[in-house]
Amino acid sequence: MATATPTQVTDWRQEWFEIEGATYLDAAGSAPMPKVSIRAAQTAIDWKKAPHQTPDAAYFEIPDRIRTSIARLIGAKAEEIALTSGASDGVAAVAYGLEWKPGDEVLTGKGEFPLQYTSWKPMEEREGIKMRVVSPRERFIAAEDFIAALTPRTRIVSTSLVRFDDGVMLDAGKLASACHAHGVLLLLDASQCCGAIPLNVLELGVDFMVCAGYKWLLSPYGTGFFWARSEHIEQMRPGPFYWMAMEGARKFSSLAMDNPKPAAGARRWDAAETANYFNLAAMDASLEFVLRMGAETVAAHNHRLIDLLFERLPKDRCVAASPLAPSRRGPYGCFRARTTEKTATLCEKLRAENIVVSLREGNIRVSPHVYNTERDIDRLVASIIP
Repeated sequence: MATATPTQVTDWRQEWFEIEGATYLDAAGSAPMPKVSIRAAQTAIDWKKAPHQTPDAAYFEIPDRIRTSIARLIGAKAEEIALTSGASDGVAAVAYGLEWKPGDEVLTGKGEFPLQYTSWKPMEEREGIKMRVVSPRERFIAAEDFIAALTPRTRIVSTSLVRFDDGVMLDAGKLASACHAHGVLLLLDASQCCGAIPLNVLELGVDFMVCAGYKWLLSPYGTGFFWARSEHIEQMRPGPFYWMAMEGARKFSSLAMDNPKPAAGARRWDAAETANYFNLAAMDASLEFVLRMGAETVAAHNHRLIDLLFERLPKDRCVAASPLAPSRRGPYGCFRARTTEKTATLCEKLRAENIVVSLREGNIRVSPHVYNTERDIDRLVASIIP
C-alpha cells in the first residue's frame, strides 16, 4: 500500500483553480493540475526568462525528488524508476530490452489501449515474436482469461491494470502468481489508476510498470515513469541512452566522452527530460501533492461518487458498463444508453451542456476527482432525464 499518510484537509477542492462554466468529470482523460503545480510551472518559466537564475536543482535534484516520490507512491526503490514522456516509452524499453526468440508470445487484451498494439505488433517482424490478443470469456476481461491463454511460448503479459474503456481492474496479484509459475513476465500500464488507488508493486508481484503523468498523477503532458524490478534492469539489452543518464554526467567539467556507460539503475531509460524543467517542476509539485492527499483518499471519494451514479441512473435509459463492485473497478465508472447511437447522442448532449465526460469504445466514461461533489453527479443524471 502507499506509504503516505493523508493530511486532513477541510476541502480538497480549494487546491484547484475553479473550472468555470463546466462540470469536469474527465480526470481519466486529462486531470487539471492543482494550484501548487501551476505555480511551480510558472516559476520554471521565469527561470528561462533569466537563465542565469536557473538553479542546478532543476537539472538534478528535481528529477531525483520525482523518483523518490514515485517510489513512495508505488512501494518501489528510486533507482528502479526511469522518468519518461509517457507510458509508451516504458513499454518500448521492455520491447527492445528483452532478449527474444522466434515464436515467443506476448499476450495483451482485446480492446486494450492502442499503445499495447503499437508497441508489440512491430516486434513481430523485427524479432519474430507473436502478439496474441486475449478476449474475455464473460462480460469483463479478468486475470483468469490471461491465465487460461498462457502457453509454453508465452514470454510476457502486457496489459492495463485498469482498463481505459470500462474501468475494469485486474486481479494483478493472481495474474502475477500464475505468470511467474510459468516463467512469464508481467507488465502493467497503471496510467488509469496510479495516484488514485493505493499501489504496491511488490505486493502486486509485477515485473514492469508504466504510467503516463497527465492523468491521476496530476502532472503535465509529456511526463510519466517506467519501473522495472532491479533484477531485470541489468539483464536487459543496452540501447541508446540520454547523455545525462551516463556515469559521471553531473561533472560537467570532465564528461566521459570515449566510452560512456549508463549509470546504475533504471535512469538509463530516462527520456531527455531533465532539460524540460518546465514539466518536471510541475510534476515534482504534483507528486508531492498526490502523496500528501493520499491515493486512498481519491479512491474512497471516487468509489462513493460512482456508486451514486450507478444508483441514480435512469434504468429505463442507461445501464452500467463497469463492474458494480468497487473492488473490481478503478477510480471511475462507465455507462451507456440502450443503443450505440443513443449513447453517442447522449454524450454529445452532456458535452453541449458543459458536463465534460469521454466516449470510449461505446461507453460514456465518468471520471471524477476530489474536486467533484455529489452535486456534479446529480447534474449529470438530471441531464439524462428529459
